[in-house]
Amino acid sequence: MNHTLTLPPLSLYIHIPWCIQKCPYCDFNSHKLTGDVPEASYVGRLLEDLRADLEWVQGRPIQSIFIGGGTPSVLSANAIQQLMDGVRAAVKLSSDCEVTMEANPGTFETEKFSAFVAAGINRLSIGVQSLQEHQLQRLGRIHNPQQAKDAAAHASELPLSSFNLDLMHGLPDQTVAMALDDLRQIIALNPPHISWYQLTIEPNTLFASQPPELPDDDTLWEIYQQGHQLLEAAGYGQYEVSAYAKPGHQSRHNRNYWQYGDYLGIGCGAHSKVTLPQKNTILRCEKVKHPKGYLDLTKALRYQLKEVPVDDRLFEFFMNQFRLLEPVSKSNFEQTTGLSANLASEQLSKAKSLELVIEGERDWQLTPRGHRFLNSVLDTLLD
Repeated sequence: MNHTLTLPPLSLYIHIPWCIQKCPYCDFNSHKLTGDVPEASYVGRLLEDLRADLEWVQGRPIQSIFIGGGTPSVLSANAIQQLMDGVRAAVKLSSDCEVTMEANPGTFETEKFSAFVAAGINRLSIGVQSLQEHQLQRLGRIHNPQQAKDAAAHASELPLSSFNLDLMHGLPDQTVAMALDDLRQIIALNPPHISWYQLTIEPNTLFASQPPELPDDDTLWEIYQQGHQLLEAAGYGQYEVSAYAKPGHQSRHNRNYWQYGDYLGIGCGAHSKVTLPQKNTILRCEKVKHPKGYLDLTKALRYQLKEVPVDDRLFEFFMNQFRLLEPVSKSNFEQTTGLSANLASEQLSKAKSLELVIEGERDWQLTPRGHRFLNSVLDTLLD
């Protein structure tokens, strides 16, 4: 280890664990809502959680906030206002802090969008997933296509800095034509940012125990190639594996993850990654996962706290950085891992010989083949 760790930018993730209905593909820490949301006690616990982590801020302003879930928009506007007021009282936000909140496009949530903006939300991420009624039903979504379009139209009228629409492809029995029709409709809604990602079957989900029939690899590749061309022709630049944005609308929060920045995570099962330069240490922390345990005032909020082994830093760095479709800075590698760029160059030698990665004087860059076979690139780092 030849370099001193430098404090990277700091973000804040806030987890809201409840959903109206659990989707069969979802492996996130979410729980079907039964009864009323315990808003007051949960917001109070979130702010207590944040105050307990203040030692990790180390004088940095928060440059982005992401309120995710679950479905954060099940909370009332008043609860979001109290949460944001508490966050602003506890930590300093940068003057251009990006504050994103995930929301469902159902009428119940959409009616609260204006109040969420008044509370300090300046970016919405709306989970559309599909604009086909039968696919929404198979995915367990509780909105319909028109509600999704209405939510996007409403978001475009609000004083937001940006908004995102989530769309899946590779859905059960989906053809290339069906996937592209969905994408064309999303593009027509003109969101500044589109997250366009392939459905994958995750362990411990309903789809894992009762797998649907998904498109074959050739169909998936055709969907991706033609969809990518559609997005680029419409002015969306791909900057991450599944993220496309109009100029100036890349997600700062997601970029901080992929650039191996620091983040505090508060809420059920939330994760933090924190750099401590004076101790030459990188920490990872996980909070208590289940809402019942998290809300138990007699229990600690931190479930697990551990150091990232020095030998794991290189793999963690590239696992994140190579999701971004841009050169990877050698100086950023040295500052955020404390490791020598020469060491990384040696570790990447196999990927370079396979023409998956090219190396310049100041950076490394995935080749088009490396982007397509990212897992193969990462495998070479484990050899």
